[in-house]
Amino acid sequence: MAGFAELGLSSWLVEQCRQLGLKQPTPVQLGCIPAILEGRDCLGCAKTGSGKTAAFVLPILQKLSEDPYGIFCLVLTPTRELAYQIAEQFRVLGKPLGLKDCIIGLATNQPFFWEAQAPVRTVEQLDQRYLLVPEKVKDAYLVHLIQKFQDEHEDWSIIIFTNTCKTCQVLCMMLRKFNFPTVALHSMMKQKERFAALAKFKSSIYRILIATDVASRGLDIPTVQVVINHNTPGLPKIYIHRVGRTARAGRQGQAITLVTQYDIHLVHAIEEQIKKKLEEFAVEEAEVLQILTQVNVVRRECEIKLEAANFDEKKEINKRKQLILEGKDPDLEAKRKAELAKIKRKNRRFKEQVEQALQRQKAGGAGHRGRLPRAQPKTPSN
Repeated sequence: MAGFAELGLSSWLVEQCRQLGLKQPTPVQLGCIPAILEGRDCLGCAKTGSGKTAAFVLPILQKLSEDPYGIFCLVLTPTRELAYQIAEQFRVLGKPLGLKDCIIGLATNQPFFWEAQAPVRTVEQLDQRYLLVPEKVKDAYLVHLIQKFQDEHEDWSIIIFTNTCKTCQVLCMMLRKFNFPTVALHSMMKQKERFAALAKFKSSIYRILIATDVASRGLDIPTVQVVINHNTPGLPKIYIHRVGRTARAGRQGQAITLVTQYDIHLVHAIEEQIKKKLEEFAVEEAEVLQILTQVNVVRRECEIKLEAANFDEKKEINKRKQLILEGKDPDLEAKRKAELAKIKRKNRRFKEQVEQALQRQKAGGAGHRGRLPRAQPKTPSN
């Protein structure tokens, strides 16, 4: 396999890679670095943890070193956390240049495109499992899992993904009550707090990160051994991004998804997408039942404490601020939302009436004709 030098990178960049433990280029780097060095527009598509960031950072630094003057490159990212991480990689790899800001815009025109050839969209080193649990006892299983991993591997780092900011905050408070070293990451936190939380997790001050999907895309934390999905993702691509936070750069990793009786179809969709069946993760149910009451009590205490802190009110304020930033009227949007909910309720009632009438007609036999309700005209909204 070709090394970084064979890709056309300068000796100082090859040495930077060696010092950072990058011994051999990954497939996406092999495919894209030469094209970028040639000055071609490039789109690269590969699995999470495959080295996509270095695939464009290295050739950019190479070109910048040839003429280190002025503003040079613009990098667009979907999240601020990812932007922060990419900037950090620029600074580390570009340290010999005394790198500061390097920003410029480029449009793509008939770009070169490289895509990893792989039968599945998750890496082979990832052990993917599910745990079927009743909805009401999910948190007890979560606490049991974390305790199990902490007992067996004290130095392991764990990311727990959940679907809402409130659940994220409640779980963080709850796990801290059980003396687990836990930190939260969600969009209700200020940017400074989010960066601080990530830094503490990366430096292993906290071994457990509870996050919404704000942390599921692009973040490279190499030492994460386990990802736990507290909720089953509604879309396979969300699952792929979440579990991609572990088993990165050839390392081993494990992903466990808590699946309730309402989530079976979601698991089937995930399996179809990744072309792989999830295996069941075995636990001792008796041990879970021993802590069930305690976990439920602690969770309720945390919910009450969060409600007292007006968490929901703060969330609504943040939503209003976001709508204003988008140029929308928050009051008008709330009115539209209420009207839409009203229409949905009417449609649901009408559907129920139709179903009841059909059932009566079926029960009455051929000699009885049930009357279907007339469709109600939609009320035009102002």
